[in-house]
Amino acid sequence: MYIAIEGVIGVGKTSLARLLQLPFESNILLEIFEENPFLSKFYEDRVRYAFQTQMFFLLSRYYQQRRSVPKLMEEKKTLISDYTFNKDALFARITLDGDELEMYEQLHTVLAEKIPFPDLVVYLRATTDTLMHRITLRDRPYERSMERGYIDLVNITYDGYFLQPENEKRVLTIDSNELDFVHNEDDLQRIENRIRQRMHMPPFQPELPISGEDGTK
Repeated sequence: MYIAIEGVIGVGKTSLARLLQLPFESNILLEIFEENPFLSKFYEDRVRYAFQTQMFFLLSRYYQQRRSVPKLMEEKKTLISDYTFNKDALFARITLDGDELEMYEQLHTVLAEKIPFPDLVVYLRATTDTLMHRITLRDRPYERSMERGYIDLVNITYDGYFLQPENEKRVLTIDSNELDFVHNEDDLQRIENRIRQRMHMPPFQPELPISGEDGTK
């Protein structure tokens, strides 16, 4: 079983992947993003460094997933990752255009054919205000210059992709605005239960709405 956690910058993908590792007795695959030498420059000047940043991420993510996912799946354990290979294309559509975007998309299409697709994508949603608050709290140096408008655009792009009707069967969407799964064990267990239900993995309890998903708090 291969489960990927997705969502916009700051939503808590890596934290959730780490926290689910124990209850699912899973292997874990974490995105290596801090090795990108263009990342900090990109947040300072997106137009100038977009193509270099995007190409580095594309090849780095391809190499990691092409090498690691099949190997980890051979161990017959659940695999949890904190990103999907397809996320790279979402960012490219925001940051690139013209010939650079065309070149990128051609390469991405070829590479994506060789990447195993997750059995389930857990899409953590949050408002842009919530994301900006969480980004501020974690205070990564290269994110301090991140603009709200950019995060809002990424948020809209993610919703446009993951909330498509054709993705409903393979995407589990969770509103994380009112959740604190890092510090609240009940919130974490609710998410775990939702995943087990969707994947028919016992044990799980009858589904209960997560706070905020049915209009309640």
